[in-house]
Amino acid sequence: MQQPDVLIEDISVWETQMFTVQNPLHSDIRDPLLKLIYTLRDNQHQAIESDVAPTAKHALYESTLDLLQRPEPVISELREFIEAMLVTVASAVNEPFWPEGAQARADIVESWFHITENGGYHDTHAHPNCSWCGIYYIDAGECDIHSRNGINRFYDPRHGADQYLDAGTSYLNGTGSWDFSAVEGQVVIFPSYLKHAAMPYFGQKDRVVIAFNSQIHFQE
Repeated sequence: MQQPDVLIEDISVWETQMFTVQNPLHSDIRDPLLKLIYTLRDNQHQAIESDVAPTAKHALYESTLDLLQRPEPVISELREFIEAMLVTVASAVNEPFWPEGAQARADIVESWFHITENGGYHDTHAHPNCSWCGIYYIDAGECDIHSRNGINRFYDPRHGADQYLDAGTSYLNGTGSWDFSAVEGQVVIFPSYLKHAAMPYFGQKDRVVIAFNSQIHFQE
């Protein structure tokens, strides 16, 4: 007896998308950014100037949360690039769910630098009150993906996805995490609900990044 044709429908649900992009202007803005960041660091009153979760951070400096609102031209240039990338990402993943012809804008609502010294880390956390977040690696220092030195680790949001593993669950990435090497000039963009950490960093050079939180709104 001939087997009837069977159609199996592929339904993707609860997909988590992350994005990376290399800043083509990085070589031009790297040194001015570092100069500004270290000047701001030297004028801070405390290591964690933001006062946000200081016990979750060790051997690092964190600025106030308005870094990308500063008036310096190098900051404006970086902010424009990041905002454009955020709009591109948000439009790509949301366009099927937006009204036809809708245009969006990205508002960076919080932004700050981290200067991580030898032995520094930032414990596991997520970012509230925003939709898309990102990390811009200005100076990777001595980060190394093979030894997991100074990498950013993101954790699987599907709780229990790794509770049983066999050949049928290979696609789930049974490690429960995804590690990003710190690549100088790269921006990593991720949804705010993803828990992540900056793993312990060891090196004589500093590891310097800018992080940001954004909200996406329709243009009026």
